[in-house]
Amino acid sequence: MQDLNDFRFFVDVVEQNGFAAAARKLGMPRSRLSRRIGMLEESLGVRLVQRSTRQFTVTEIGQEFYRYCLAMVVEAEAAQEVIERMRAEPRGTVRISCPSSVIYFQIGTMVARFMAKHPQVHVHLESTNRRVDVIREGFDIAIRVRFPPLDDSDLVVRKLAESTQRLVASPDLVEGCFSRPIVPADLTVMPSLAWGPSSGGHEWRLDGPQGATAIVPHDPRLVTEDMVALRQAALSGIGVGQFPTMVVQDDLSAGRLIDILPHWAPRAGIIHAVFPSRRGLLPSVRALMDYLAAEYAALSRAEQQIQDR
Repeated sequence: MQDLNDFRFFVDVVEQNGFAAAARKLGMPRSRLSRRIGMLEESLGVRLVQRSTRQFTVTEIGQEFYRYCLAMVVEAEAAQEVIERMRAEPRGTVRISCPSSVIYFQIGTMVARFMAKHPQVHVHLESTNRRVDVIREGFDIAIRVRFPPLDDSDLVVRKLAESTQRLVASPDLVEGCFSRPIVPADLTVMPSLAWGPSSGGHEWRLDGPQGATAIVPHDPRLVTEDMVALRQAALSGIGVGQFPTMVVQDDLSAGRLIDILPHWAPRAGIIHAVFPSRRGLLPSVRALMDYLAAEYAALSRAEQQIQDR
């Protein structure tokens, strides 16, 4: 294929009415420029310019060829301007998938604040608990919450935060069952709730004081992938449930729910973003990723301050 730079060189030669002026504009030796145009003519099999020591003229075919080359240069410059505008300010459409509970309790407001700061960005935010195929389905970012170790993947993973977990229940439910502090074994006789698919066994894996661990199987009364419905069931006293702290923090502070095992906790999940590649990442996608990371860092600092009180 012909080197397209030669087309640009030809435009400059015609517009500068000669090789000497064009070479000065391009910052290259006149002899090299003349040689490049000669090679272009040879590859095309036509004479584009007539040149001598005193005269420079563009042939008839050269004039017509120039018009097409000029159009190419104009379009190339327009393409460059598109990239420069994108770099100057994030714009365009970002497609994201995210679990519904994370959208409801965190990501939804974060994305809204980001969009208020960047009015040229459009976001398509899909609420789904399934594991999407980022590349095949054309997502720019997929937000996921997984428990370590994370699965190996060809995708790039960016950790955003830890998702600490709590075992909670309504005060009335706990008081109706026990008049003493609860230990993990007591959970087996309490009604329970579970998030996730209905198939398969259910168990809580708990970490306790001095490195102690406990695995507690349970038969949940309610199983759902809707975190809002699960929280409502806990508030209604239907059973004990494992929840991300972000979902029940306000309920714990207000006393609507209690942490039934203060010294035991389920293992924390990892909130992370996955995307196809760091190379060629659109400015709008990169800006949103950086914004989400900053927002989660601020949340982590706030949670730490609460714990230190």
